[in-house]
Amino acid sequence: MDAGSRSISSEKSRASAAPRPPLQEAGSRPYMPPLSSGSRNPSVKCYGDRFIPDRSAMDMDMAHYLLTEPRKDKENAAVSPSKEAYRRLLAEKLLNNRTRILAFRNKPPEPENVAAADATSSHHARPAKQRRHIPQSAERTLDAPELVDDYYLNLLDWGTNNVLSIALGDTVYLWDASSGSTSELVSVDQDSGPITSVSWAPDGRHIAVGLNSSDVQLWDTSSNRLLRTLRGVHEARVGSLAWNNSILTTGSMDGKIVNNDVRIRNHMVQTYEGHSQEVCGLKWSGSGQQLASGGNDNLLHIWDVSMASSMPSAGRNQWLHRLDDHMAAVKALAWCPFQSNLLATGGGGSDRCIKFWNTHTGACLNSVDTGSQVCSLLWNKNERELLSSHGFTQNQLTLWKYPSMVKMAELTGHTSRVLFMAQSPDGCTVASAAADETLRFWNVFGTPEAPKPAAKAAHTGMFNSFNHIR
Repeated sequence: MDAGSRSISSEKSRASAAPRPPLQEAGSRPYMPPLSSGSRNPSVKCYGDRFIPDRSAMDMDMAHYLLTEPRKDKENAAVSPSKEAYRRLLAEKLLNNRTRILAFRNKPPEPENVAAADATSSHHARPAKQRRHIPQSAERTLDAPELVDDYYLNLLDWGTNNVLSIALGDTVYLWDASSGSTSELVSVDQDSGPITSVSWAPDGRHIAVGLNSSDVQLWDTSSNRLLRTLRGVHEARVGSLAWNNSILTTGSMDGKIVNNDVRIRNHMVQTYEGHSQEVCGLKWSGSGQQLASGGNDNLLHIWDVSMASSMPSAGRNQWLHRLDDHMAAVKALAWCPFQSNLLATGGGGSDRCIKFWNTHTGACLNSVDTGSQVCSLLWNKNERELLSSHGFTQNQLTLWKYPSMVKMAELTGHTSRVLFMAQSPDGCTVASAAADETLRFWNVFGTPEAPKPAAKAAHTGMFNSFNHIR
């Protein structure tokens, strides 16, 4: 079990003195001389190196002649006219008006089609990218009173319609990032609460809410209407949720993972059993073919859709990989956006490591000790970077360059462990919620690129069959 979690019962009994409204604003380089030789006149171009002669531009016959020519001055001055004529003819033929022995400045011949090659290279050449400025302080800070300080829950998510959802105690609040407005979606009674997980559907309109009572509610946020309640799926609280198109995957303290098809009445279509303790992390890959699950039993499982569909009658499906390298609970999971089989995972307080996995082979590609509890992980959608949030002692967000894992920035401001992170739809802003009961927004991944025309969502009809509350 990962140290530092607080029980739900203590949250219920905690007395709040003065209730706070939720989601309110609370050098230069030294001169280096050139190595190339040549004239000190800047108008004269120099080629080659002053120490190494260009042997391809040498004429050995001419060199031999010039080296031996001075001997005639030391010999008898009386030279026959025929020898003098031979000397002049030899000098004319060999020297050809050249007087140098070693050639340093001859420019090498240009390759054929050099003009076309230059045009091609200039067409493909990219301008040097300037280093991005990373603000060290939060862009905005909101109050988040009654945020449950529990490492194993997932209480924050950012939908594709640019609306952020956060569970505070028994209530789910929605914060519209476009307008800055706040609204209350649902408040459950104490027998069902507190709320233990929230997750937006891919359409950005519907949201799943996991409860301490083991139920899961599906809400339409456009009309604030409860569509249905999934009961009997689990026997304990539902702390993790993940969508794969119309499949809602739920993970519970009972150790079970269940795929629920929300379009049909008998919604339980598959059950994955591999964890012996609470399932605290669930993430589907971008292709929807693999599911990663992390648990309080320090295990990471990779489940494959093809294996599940090949054994529909079994009811309980076998994992593709069972990985036990972490030494603490595995909650932080993040699939790489630019490499489909790359998964990053983070361990709890007794592990403190970020590990990278090839999910096709199950091989651990790298492991980095961060020095503190890893609570959450997010990939940059536009650059090869990874953001991690941490607990004791710094309670910071750390930006890493991948694959070198060099620290690019450390963002501080939270005074307690940063339990949850969520990424804006454009991939540039990150929201972090911490046990200090604040919600902070960081412009850590840069400014948005030029918007592209969005394709029409294929998930809008997912809940069309639900016309009344069940």
